[in-house]
Amino acid sequence: MKFDPPMQAVTLLRRYKRFLADVRQADGSEITVHCPNTGSMKHCVLPDREQAALISDSGNDKRKYRHTLEAVQVAHGHWAGVNTGRPNALVAEAIAEGRVRELEPGAGVLREITFGDSRFDLALGERAAPHTFIEVKNVTLGPGPDDPDDGVIAFPDSITERGQKHLRTLMSVAASGKRAVLFFCVQHSGAVAVRPADEIDARYGELLREAVGKGVEVLAWKTAMTKVENRLETPLPVKL
Repeated sequence: MKFDPPMQAVTLLRRYKRFLADVRQADGSEITVHCPNTGSMKHCVLPDREQAALISDSGNDKRKYRHTLEAVQVAHGHWAGVNTGRPNALVAEAIAEGRVRELEPGAGVLREITFGDSRFDLALGERAAPHTFIEVKNVTLGPGPDDPDDGVIAFPDSITERGQKHLRTLMSVAASGKRAVLFFCVQHSGAVAVRPADEIDARYGELLREAVGKGVEVLAWKTAMTKVENRLETPLPVKL
């Protein structure tokens, strides 16, 4: 995924109302940008401190907030990608290009495919009868400033009833004989492994382990981000 124009380095001043953030540009001026992240952004937005950040420019002056918050510098000098609109495209791109060895793209990657009463982010196969359903999660919960930098990044960063529902539906997919995949897109530069955040959502962790026992596959890949590109690049182990 290319950024054209390249992302702009700014200073994050505050995030508020969930979808807004104020940043300071290099010339000292301050602007409000769109923050497309419905999560808590725990350990991404650090309380009571300014942080280095990256924003993209849509070039569209008709948008109320022309710029978008893409990444922030978090504890231990690492970077986290906080735009939750990116992971689906990053994973779809990597599968389509044949870079995810576990997932053969075939004729292409399908988007927004329904199974039961859930809509999955991606699927493989014919649109009328997909054989593989893929749910993508953006993973950014790394160690805080006072925690050891162990590189184990967790999901979720807040209780997620929606995520729990997706796990139940993935189990239904597997029970039907089709392939069910949970794909952790890890946008954290310090990541060496992924785990469920049991301390935040114990039920999610329980369901994840149950899902694996019932045939749901779990994949985790780390992205590499620069000012001009974000790319799914490195597979990671999942610690259950």
